[in-house]
Amino acid sequence: MSPRSASVNEELRRRSQERLLRAAVELVGERGYAATTLGDIADRAGAARGLISYYFPGKRELVQSAVHRLMHRTLEEALEREPRTADGRERMARAIDAILGLARLRPVLMRQHMAGLLHAEGFVPCPEQRRLAELLRDTVARHGSRDVDRDYPMLRALLMGAVYAALMPGAPMPVPVLRAELFARYGLEWEMGVPPDAGAPGGTCDSDLSRFFPTGAEDQSK
Repeated sequence: MSPRSASVNEELRRRSQERLLRAAVELVGERGYAATTLGDIADRAGAARGLISYYFPGKRELVQSAVHRLMHRTLEEALEREPRTADGRERMARAIDAILGLARLRPVLMRQHMAGLLHAEGFVPCPEQRRLAELLRDTVARHGSRDVDRDYPMLRALLMGAVYAALMPGAPMPVPVLRAELFARYGLEWEMGVPPDAGAPGGTCDSDLSRFFPTGAEDQSK
């Protein structure tokens, strides 16, 4: 049997990493961060536990990368859904609704993510986070910002604050109230984006995560 080519090995590694990211999102969303072990993630992904250390320094880095993947793919899907638009105000509305939608539909996962950012190790930069930042910076620019370097961190802080407020145990704020505040700040009409009582194809309402963590197996089975 001839050895596998470099391209085949690279594709196998990519698929393994995708399965690990997806397993991390699923398990932390089901059980919480503390109750999820690296062994659990490896088992769900059908991978050896040692493979995790090949891609990630530890559990925190893996989970943050996985959640940032979910966030940036959810955001990208919301921004580009039909009818597609270049209108900066509509794209800002979609961005706000996408992030608030994650807090509403995946509360355990997002609560654990926010808590993790407040640990001593804190925020862990990664390619997934950088893609999320690129999308939010582009949203700010299209909305008309004259200083993206100033306005992007403010949008990020406001969205993080809204997610935290929506998920605070014992004293959560209603998502529609938080949405109204953010929409007022950015001069958006309530009907823009995806109002809380509406659904949208390709939005956060779809519980199937496979499209965000493609391994190729799903496409081949269709």
